[in-house]
Amino acid sequence: MTDTTARRGGQVDAFSIFARFAPLIFLVILMAVFWVLNPRFVLTLNLFNIMLQVSIYGLLAIGMTFVILTAGIDLSVGSLLAMAGLVAAAVSKGGLSNRFTVGEGQDALANPWYLAALAAIGVGLIAGFVQGSAITRLKVPPFVVTLGGMSVFRGAALLFAGGGPISGFDPGFVWWGQARIGGQVPVPVVIFLVCAILAHVVLRYTRYGRQVYAVGGNPEAARLSGLNVRAVTTSVYVIMGFFCGLGAFVLSARLNSAEAIAGMGYELTVIASVVIGGTSLFGGSGTIFGTVIGTVLIGVLLNGLQLNNVSSYVQQIIIGLIIVLAVAFDTFAKSRRRTA
Repeated sequence: MTDTTARRGGQVDAFSIFARFAPLIFLVILMAVFWVLNPRFVLTLNLFNIMLQVSIYGLLAIGMTFVILTAGIDLSVGSLLAMAGLVAAAVSKGGLSNRFTVGEGQDALANPWYLAALAAIGVGLIAGFVQGSAITRLKVPPFVVTLGGMSVFRGAALLFAGGGPISGFDPGFVWWGQARIGGQVPVPVVIFLVCAILAHVVLRYTRYGRQVYAVGGNPEAARLSGLNVRAVTTSVYVIMGFFCGLGAFVLSARLNSAEAIAGMGYELTVIASVVIGGTSLFGGSGTIFGTVIGTVLIGVLLNGLQLNNVSSYVQQIIIGLIIVLAVAFDTFAKSRRRTA
């Protein structure tokens, strides 16, 4: 092996290491910058608040990781979140006809919190299956199917809401969004981290996880090797639907309210979290750990900008630019691997 080849190999190895840990490096740098700009940033309460703020994004990002690993996309997550949240709220209130009339969760018609949770998750699972089936059986691109789903679910949520939010839930319902374990750690944060660990185990250590990576890396090769590409592809949208339903339940519990405009703009933030975390939009590579880091990085960025009184419009511009840069970095990394 020549010196040139060795140097090239060393450079590729160094770049690969940097690419792998880049989200974590940028997170540390970002936290240091905001700490210098505003010492309040590193207060324990603020850090827990950051995790609380991103917990719903994080749940959706876990599901989106499965989807993007197969080179798919789901633009309907915010709208489905709103729809599932309204269904959960109506079930908690004792039914559709009582959604605006039942008192603050104390009426005899109110249902247990777990029925509301099951209803929200059920809506998500059904929606995910329908969209996944449309993608795999009708051969419609994921972008088109989920763009249509975004409009359909938002319209259904507006129709279902009938002109106003649904609020005032049973204390057992609200506990899942507002309680703090040990008086410090918010329950939504615990739910997010537990789901992240379980998703990591599924992707890293199970046959199904290997199938997801295989389908995203090369669907034709996966099909020729005997994998049911259609079933795997459909399943990731079902998983996405599950996390939309779970996120809807937790968000409604946290706000003690559900409304048709919930989740607007979540698509951009969720996709940004996954892509910034190192999951390739081209499919086949990425980790749940990276998604968690990407989600926290987004939360730190938004919180730091808010503490420094940066306009929300500017924040959206920054997130959009970050997505472009992350995709450009991924494209550059893939080209280096091909030429190495």
